[in-house]
Amino acid sequence: MDITSILIALGPLALLAVGGIVFAENGLLFPFLPGDSLVFAAALLAGALHINWMIIALIAGIAAWAGGELGYILGRRFGPRLFKPDAKILKTHYLEEAERFFAKYGRPSLVLGRFVPIVRTFISPAAASAKMPRSNFSLWNAISAVIWAGLFGLAGALFGAIPWVAHNVELIALGIVVITVAPVIVTAVARRRRQRFLPGAESPSREGTPRPRTGRH
Repeated sequence: MDITSILIALGPLALLAVGGIVFAENGLLFPFLPGDSLVFAAALLAGALHINWMIIALIAGIAAWAGGELGYILGRRFGPRLFKPDAKILKTHYLEEAERFFAKYGRPSLVLGRFVPIVRTFISPAAASAKMPRSNFSLWNAISAVIWAGLFGLAGALFGAIPWVAHNVELIALGIVVITVAPVIVTAVARRRRQRFLPGAESPSREGTPRPRTGRH
């Protein structure tokens, strides 16, 4: 996807695209949207878009916060019923992954999870499922939104001054996706390998294998 051409063609309307995609990724439970790379690219192209990069970061932060609040509401109201093992998007193991992340890091997981694809989409419903108080969630949700949007916005503004980066926005955006997705893939592969070596996952024992009959002498 030619992110540069699309954002420049949108001009100031790129703010709506950034806000809409970030909100959908965090609040409408769509885990495969490029929120972080889009914020970075928009901030990098802020001059061409005639928008201050801080406004881009502000819109992204508000959208991320609002999306997190909606995700919490959905998780509190519907809980695991939204998810099914064979669903195309709302898979049960996505929620379970976010719940494990929340259980491991506690409240700071709302900040850390913002930087991990898939986890950032389902960390809000996971916090709701864990019965995290709404006031505590809203505070950490706001903190995480500000840090996440601020860092990617600032990174885009700073790296935009480097000619090579400015001419390779798509490559940098792809690199961001790869770097952030890599921990998820490594964790999933490691968990699958551990499950293969669990006692219950071993191949059937020979005791259940029928023995060949031998003739009587």
